Amino acid sequence: MKNILDKKPAEESAYILEDQVGYLLRLAGQRHVAIFQKNTMRNLTPTQFSTLVRIDLVGECSQNKLGRMISMDVATIKGVVDRLKKKDLVNIQPDPNDRRRTIISLTDESKELVSDLHEMGAYITDATLEPLTEKEKKTLLRLLKKIT
Repeated sequence: MKNILDKKPAEESAYILEDQVGYLLRLAGQRHVAIFQKNTMRNLTPTQFSTLVRIDLVGECSQNKLGRMISMDVATIKGVVDRLKKKDLVNIQPDPNDRRRTIISLTDESKELVSDLHEMGAYITDATLEPLTEKEKKTLLRLLKKIT
């Protein structure tokens, strides 16, 4: 990693905000979130959406494991689960084998909702990537996976 003090002279190192990865990722993220919010069901946030889809995939699991599977820290996943519980979309119960752990599962209502979430998610992805060619879409997704 280059030391910040090893800067090039100003004329050699023009910093153009519009060419910076963080700036571009933020703009792309804003585009995606706007499309998501316009098309969301039940006022779900992207993290709530991910949580429901992941529980559907793996079945009931501990809150801690769920957080790891969707890359959320303990405090964040607890808040997401609590809000989904208020919407009656998840069940929360103590683990019968370890009372310190919490087991999360889908409610009957959210089980019915999940197939619609899959369809909605695919539409949102398509709408987000709409300006790209098929080849560009595949390349972008491959590169994003590489840096995450």
